[in-house]
This record gives sequence, C-alpha cells and structure tokens, in this order.
Amino acid sequence: MKYIISLFLGLMMFACSAFAQAPVPADVFVKSVADDVLAIVKKDKDIQNGDQEKIFALAEDKIVPNFNFDHVCRLVLGKNYSKASKDQQEAFEREFRSLLIRTYASALSKYRNQTIEYKPLKDAADEKQVTVKTQILQPGGQPLAVDYSLEQVSDVWKVYDITIEGVSLVTNYRSQFSNEVRQGGMDGLIQKLADKNKSNAASKK
Repeated sequence: MKYIISLFLGLMMFACSAFAQAPVPADVFVKSVADDVLAIVKKDKDIQNGDQEKIFALAEDKIVPNFNFDHVCRLVLGKNYSKASKDQQEAFEREFRSLLIRTYASALSKYRNQTIEYKPLKDAADEKQVTVKTQILQPGGQPLAVDYSLEQVSDVWKVYDITIEGVSLVTNYRSQFSNEVRQGGMDGLIQKLADKNKSNAASKK
C-alpha cells in the first residue's frame, strides 16, 4: 500500500489557479488540472532527472492550495483531533502536510508516461461532495483504480481523500495514527512525523 501511494498519488496534482473563479463539474476540474501538471512533468527534464528543488516547488505550488488539509487532518485523527490541544492540532497539520508533500514529490519524480482514464461522473450537479473515479494506465502493467473525493469549499473544489484499489488514504493513515496515539499520545505521534520528515529531508540532500 505504501508503494502504491508513493508512486501514484502524485499523478493527481492540482493547479492552484485553475477554475478558481467559478465552480465546474468535479471531473472537468480533475482532468484539466491533472493534464496541466503532467504536461509540466513531461517537458521538464530536470524534474524527470530528480531535481529535488524543482520537484518540491511543483508539489508545493500544485498540491497544497487544492487540498482541504484541515478536513483531512480531522478525518485521519478521528476522535483524537478534538482531544488534542490547539497547539497539537497545528503541529500535527504542519508535520502531516510536510509528509504528504514529500510523498507527492516522490511520486512526481517516478512518473514514467502513465496515463489517466476518467470514468463518467454520475449526475451530481447539486452535490457538494463527489467522487471522481479514474484508472492509472501503466505501460506493461495492470491498471490501478484511483478515486478522488472532493468537496466544494467557497465554490472551489478541494480534495479530502484518495482511494487506491479500494484502500482509502484517510482510513490507512487513521489506523496508523490511532496506534501511534495509543502508544505515545499526540506528542509522540507528532514527534514521529517530525523525525520522519527530517530523515526524509536529509536523505534527499
């Protein structure tokens, strides 16, 4: 599961300026911004060759503005979110955000001409939460089902979960983080995330 996440979550990147002025169908939003980012990766040889500065800049610019990190953090922590102090909530979101950015940056560097096939979106004109179903088509490999859960926030689509081959990102992290909190409390979880981020940063230098 960890391998699939690190390799394929990055294939769905979101351009922060795309369709910012008016809501559009979620599948149109997903396809347009994903195509935009993949076009950048395809033409940038530095990114393809693993230029960390460019990869992280692209991940920061294209992902962060289009994820509802507050909602994601509440979902992955579950009841532990409301039990945490404000300082703990902010520290967790900071470290978890960093972890996800590094995951997506890693995926960008592994892009090798995979393509995205979009499934028809069910009629959801009046819905504020929708799921866009896609398949990642890999040369010489089996297609992978990747579903994006989006919600409207101030008339702009934001992602709050990704499901790969039936396994939810939120559910996967919730299980991991719940175990960490039971063993070491919120401070222990935050410290583990911080240590992992520092370790990952050092290994990329």
